[in-house]
Amino acid sequence: MTRLDTASNYFRHRSHEVLNAAAGDLLPMFSVSTKVGYFPGGHSLAPARLRAAVEQAAKDLGREPEVVLLHNPEHSHPDAHTLARACTVLADAARAGLCGRWGVSSWDPRPLASLDAPRPDVLMVRAGLLVGADTLEAAEALVTRWRPVQVWGMSPFGGSTTEAVWQRFDPRVFLRDSLSATPIQAVYRSAFRLPPVDAVAVSTDNADHLHELVGALAYEVDDQAVWEYQRLLRARRQRT
Repeated sequence: MTRLDTASNYFRHRSHEVLNAAAGDLLPMFSVSTKVGYFPGGHSLAPARLRAAVEQAAKDLGREPEVVLLHNPEHSHPDAHTLARACTVLADAARAGLCGRWGVSSWDPRPLASLDAPRPDVLMVRAGLLVGADTLEAAEALVTRWRPVQVWGMSPFGGSTTEAVWQRFDPRVFLRDSLSATPIQAVYRSAFRLPPVDAVAVSTDNADHLHELVGALAYEVDDQAVWEYQRLLRARRQRT
């Protein structure tokens, strides 16, 4: 494990200082990404608040994060000007050395799909079998429109690997030569294609779970199965 992803509002807005205290001198061994946009009083895209949040993140972490993401900008219902201005704040922060790279993290990219923004280094979106057709298409449209250097996925299990949905079918149909894979490995590996992403973030306090997911990277996704699944999603949407 070499990367850690967090956000300024996690752990009751204390995630950076808690991470710094818990990791201590181990923290420089990791690449750290974080998010700004949520404040104790609510969500904001105000440039001054975003800039101050990036500066505070570096102070609380005891180091500059490798990546700072604009956290769910759709929450503030921005127009193109407001979004571009917020993104420019993070781009300027990266140029000033307050972080290595900048980007956008969106839980629901649909409101953003028609907006222009400066090209981000990273775009982070939901990924996996629980993402609906509209959200998948919006994420792909955003990738085409913004042309990020990297695309990251998140929340492939919808909160937990113990959710009832994972007992209702065998997700290994999405893998080639999947007999030795576990269902959880199949869910995780398929998330790299729904939509296509370079990395998928997960949250767990179980080292065995992380080991299982790292092992999932050895398997190959069946692109035909993914294509057929997306076709079925679109057909279902048309019927409803």
